[in-house]
Amino acid sequence: MSNIKRRIREPLRVLPIKTAEKGFYSGFNVDVTVTGKLAVGGLVLWAVAFPENAGSVLAGFNSFILTHFASWYILVMAAFVLVCIGLALWPAAGRLKIGRYDDKPEFSRFSWFSMMFGAGIGVGMLTWAVAEPVYHFQNNPDVIQGFATAAGPDNILNAYKWSYLHWGFSAWASYAIAGLALGFFAYRRGLPLTIRSALAPLFGSRLSGWTGHLVDIVAVIATILGVAQTLGFGVEQFVAGMARIGVGGWLLNAEGTASATGIIVALVIIMGASTLSALSGVGKGIKWLSNLNMGLSIFLLVFFLVFGATDFGIYALFVGLWHYVLALPDLLFTIYKGDGSGSVTDKLEAWQGGWSVFYWAWWVAFAPFVGLFLARISRGRTIREFVLGAVIVPALMCFVWFAFAGGTAIELEISGGANGTIFGASDGDKIFAMTNYMLGDMLGWIMAVAIVVLLMTYLVTTADSAVLIVNTINAAGDEGPKARPHILFWGIALSLVVAALLLVGGLDAIRTAMVIGALPFSLVMALMCVALIKAILNDSIRASHGEPTAFPERGS
Repeated sequence: MSNIKRRIREPLRVLPIKTAEKGFYSGFNVDVTVTGKLAVGGLVLWAVAFPENAGSVLAGFNSFILTHFASWYILVMAAFVLVCIGLALWPAAGRLKIGRYDDKPEFSRFSWFSMMFGAGIGVGMLTWAVAEPVYHFQNNPDVIQGFATAAGPDNILNAYKWSYLHWGFSAWASYAIAGLALGFFAYRRGLPLTIRSALAPLFGSRLSGWTGHLVDIVAVIATILGVAQTLGFGVEQFVAGMARIGVGGWLLNAEGTASATGIIVALVIIMGASTLSALSGVGKGIKWLSNLNMGLSIFLLVFFLVFGATDFGIYALFVGLWHYVLALPDLLFTIYKGDGSGSVTDKLEAWQGGWSVFYWAWWVAFAPFVGLFLARISRGRTIREFVLGAVIVPALMCFVWFAFAGGTAIELEISGGANGTIFGASDGDKIFAMTNYMLGDMLGWIMAVAIVVLLMTYLVTTADSAVLIVNTINAAGDEGPKARPHILFWGIALSLVVAALLLVGGLDAIRTAMVIGALPFSLVMALMCVALIKAILNDSIRASHGEPTAFPERGS
């Protein structure tokens, strides 16, 4: 027994984080909150005051990261998938609860899944479920290497293989790692529900000081930039939808994309609604909106299942999924390296940087937000249930969306009926172009209204969840009500980040800032994996020798 104690230290069960006791920042860690605000505020002011300089510097950083860290992003995402699979299959880990032995889930499975999916990838589905299969149908690494024909029948499965890669198990595994680590140490160890707690086995009590502050600050910045990327896509599509239903044509510029006025109007509507929802908390506004957008999502998906290219969708779903699973080991670890000569390898490297590396950075930047949110709503569930619920189930839902929404678009084009109507539309407008072609002007208008409402609920859910999560991190893991001024500040700050970067350089500027902001947090997530495995392994050894774990469980 004494040997066990000497080899394995007692787990950290207390992690004091200093918070202000009075004043404007009462209940908040001033170092984390103020530094995060200064960093985000500085980015906005820089982008607005010196747009050319900001664009040039961001582009330079982006080029450096894609040159030197593309391999890191690819390998670390592969590690997240392997760790999730391992924890679910590992008996000692899989049966552990995220919480005490008697903790019960707070939300029903339907509400749990609705909040999880809506906050995680819901917004992107409305843009990329149609746009991405269409794009990969026309170009992907298999086409670049001459293994398939662009827009040819032999390229259909390849289009889905690459689409499923970006929106499937890898994306949700990154969220699950963050959620598992946070939930494990917060609800089994009793540590604060904030990012630094997930590194407790590695850094111990040092996390109470600036080591922990830096981890939380990195998480706040990554969250703001990751959510800004999502909102940037959403704003473009929201304006396109408003134009489709006849109330937003004046919000478009000559190129048919959102004008400066359109961006501002859309953000005022979206962020105003999301801030009001955030003020009501998780159990009210966010839960209600999540259930609403899940219902609307099911309605839209059923429409594609019944009236879309059903046979094509079934083929894309089942055969495409099998094709993806078989190729997954190779897809996870393949790294393309060019030689600068304009060769095929250069094209492959550029494609991977623009697609896979971008997505991996996006999901990493989104992970502190979604992970903390998942931990918050998953208390009382086992690790195995969490992995199945947070990785497998939402990934399958993404596959269904891509198969039937994107499949309908591809089938309508290759049959010759659409004649470029869908392929020629902007990414955000493709789903509107497709439903309008399928239903005609009158019914197409009604469907466009439904899609705009669905998009609005997804955007509001994502934004208000992000505001609450950022405040939870700033408040040292306090899940209780946050001061209204801080909710309002982060709602406005998020709006300004999106507006400033969109106006300075469009979606490319947001993409660049997000890829940069995600890099330091990707290291934090890699350490989360190590810390989680170490904690579970040590608990297993303690339990086998009759030693208590942080929260002893019956039968574990």
